[in-house]
Amino acid sequence: MRKQLMAAVIFPLALGQAEITLAQSSTSAYKSNASEAERTANTSQATSELFYMIQQLQGEVRRLQGESEEQRHLLKRLQSQGRDRYIDLDQRILDLSQKVSAQPQAGEAAGGAAGNKKSTAEVREYRQPEAEERKAYKAIQDLIHSEKEYDQAISQLYEFIDKYPEGDLTVNAYYWLGEVYLVKPQLEQARQAFSIVATRYGDHRKAPDAVYKLGVTLDRLDKKAEARRQMEQVVNDYPESEAARLAKKFLGSSQG
Repeated sequence: MRKQLMAAVIFPLALGQAEITLAQSSTSAYKSNASEAERTANTSQATSELFYMIQQLQGEVRRLQGESEEQRHLLKRLQSQGRDRYIDLDQRILDLSQKVSAQPQAGEAAGGAAGNKKSTAEVREYRQPEAEERKAYKAIQDLIHSEKEYDQAISQLYEFIDKYPEGDLTVNAYYWLGEVYLVKPQLEQARQAFSIVATRYGDHRKAPDAVYKLGVTLDRLDKKAEARRQMEQVVNDYPESEAARLAKKFLGSSQG
């Protein structure tokens, strides 16, 4: 009887304890599942944010690549325009030199009075440079003599001739264009530049030097007869100049 009574008391207690344990186990499992779901949600959100950031970075890279490509195209276009400009100006020099190249021969055909023509012709008044023009010209001279930056000097000489046309220093710029081309050496371009000074600006102080250097250039181009004619022209037209002395020396050495 006593055993039955104890069993009746113990069994409900054990059953209650089991229910409590089961309930605790269910609660822990629920909490574990909830935590896992939260971690999964957080991971998904982080992945989405990372993907969004990657998309933004990719868009920025594409934008920068587009700007870089535009700059490359612009640089190529400017380089092409610069080359075209050089070609155009060189052609202008060539065309002008061809138009006036017959003038000395015409003077000789008229009775060999080329020397008298220089002394009797009216000397033109060249536009005198202002301060800004002098400063630009000096900068070019520094490029030539001090820095030996001949390509940059050529570019700036062309710009100077375009910006300050028909001035006293413009003639000098043509002359130094010939000198730089002679140094490089780009002999045909040097011939064109010296021809401009020798034929178009024959009354300018740089003309004797230009005619002499034209003769030197022609000699280097293996045009010996034309070179001698230029040297003789220096002696006849500018007999008191230093260029005439150098031309006489050239003529004497070429005869020997």
